[in-house]
Amino acid sequence: MNDQSNAAPRKVSRRILLQGAGTAMALPWLESLPVWGTEMPTGGDAPKTPKRFAVQFMACGVNAKHWWAKGAGDDMELGKSLQPMEPLKHKMNMVTGLFNKSAVGVGIHPGQTGNILSGAALQKGSELRGGISIDQVLANHIGQQTAQASLVLGCEQPITGYHETNFSMAYSSHISWQNATSPVPMEVYPSLAFDSLFDNRGNRRNQSVLDRVKEHAESLSRQVSAGDKAKLDEYLSSIREVEKRIERMRQQQDKATDRAAETGKPLLTMDRPESGLPEDIREHMKLMCDIIALAFQTDKTRVATLLMCRDISGLFYPFLNVRSAHHSASHSDTSDDYERVTRYYVSQFAYLASRLDAMQEGDRTVLDNSCLMFINNMWSGSKHDSTKVPLLLAGGLDNTMETGRVIDYADKPDEERKLCGLYLNILQKMGLPETQFGDASEPLAI
Repeated sequence: MNDQSNAAPRKVSRRILLQGAGTAMALPWLESLPVWGTEMPTGGDAPKTPKRFAVQFMACGVNAKHWWAKGAGDDMELGKSLQPMEPLKHKMNMVTGLFNKSAVGVGIHPGQTGNILSGAALQKGSELRGGISIDQVLANHIGQQTAQASLVLGCEQPITGYHETNFSMAYSSHISWQNATSPVPMEVYPSLAFDSLFDNRGNRRNQSVLDRVKEHAESLSRQVSAGDKAKLDEYLSSIREVEKRIERMRQQQDKATDRAAETGKPLLTMDRPESGLPEDIREHMKLMCDIIALAFQTDKTRVATLLMCRDISGLFYPFLNVRSAHHSASHSDTSDDYERVTRYYVSQFAYLASRLDAMQEGDRTVLDNSCLMFINNMWSGSKHDSTKVPLLLAGGLDNTMETGRVIDYADKPDEERKLCGLYLNILQKMGLPETQFGDASEPLAI
């Protein structure tokens, strides 16, 4: 997460806030109150809903045999690995054929990963040098409108050292970069990610966020319509449900911190669950997705990245009946085992998309006002092929992006299938005046 200690005072959104001791969180759209606490501007047009951008990253390729879609809208047919997106396929775009030029022909793994969101050429050796990632460009431009400029999360600890290609393993461990030489510190502990959103410090860590805003919430509940009261109750219940799971995680992390102090063994070197990370990766990923969903709903941030697994990942999937670790399994990327792994990661994308789609904002949903992106650093793990990348988009970004499509750029000239061209398009749709990003000076036609 970004360190805001030296940042200028933040221009926090004027949405109606639930306030209490040391915390404030924006309310969902309530029909019986003025829209997000703002005055109606001249002309009577309601203030625009915020646009959000989030990335979920999976490494080491997909099972290409089952990574396909055809048709459009409700009639779209999905390959086996994309089946989790069936309920939301009309709000999804499958994009294929795009490539990241700086990640092609430079060697496997780190050189294919550290620039997945920047398109920058990476430097080998001891000095890190790449480029700022799209999420941080957005954070720099719109981050002043929220309490936190961006949320940078991961489900695996970063690793150190160098790959055989002489690229730093920092490139394999981070997708979010604040500048050419520095990755954004990634939070892997759910409790710390949650605490950062709600300013849980000191004894506040042991006090429910809802208890701190209880008086204001009860007062507001008496003022709104019955329909909005039900929506408010549902909103508060969803926060409490996540908070209860966070409490269990915090206890595990505190024990791990004490264990590390006693043994002199850094948490970074410990395996889960000794490190305090959830033993079950399903619980870990779902909780991180829930934290992003809450961050968007409470307007704590509008930009988020989740590195679900790092490149050369060591995650295991016993619940999928897959015996090999992620990286090893990817070397048999057309196997049934790796298809199940691929489908599992798509299910995480579907889970976050469905969470956002359940959050109403007027006549649309948070997903409708967002761009959620699933991306992988390579097409084939067995061949380490990054000449095209697997990519899914969900959400219409406030009606600026048509959905329910299969978009194939594979037969286009290289100039017309740049991954950075997509990023430039997204930046412009998010309201930024950018005319160049990475190796692209023209936005992708999408």
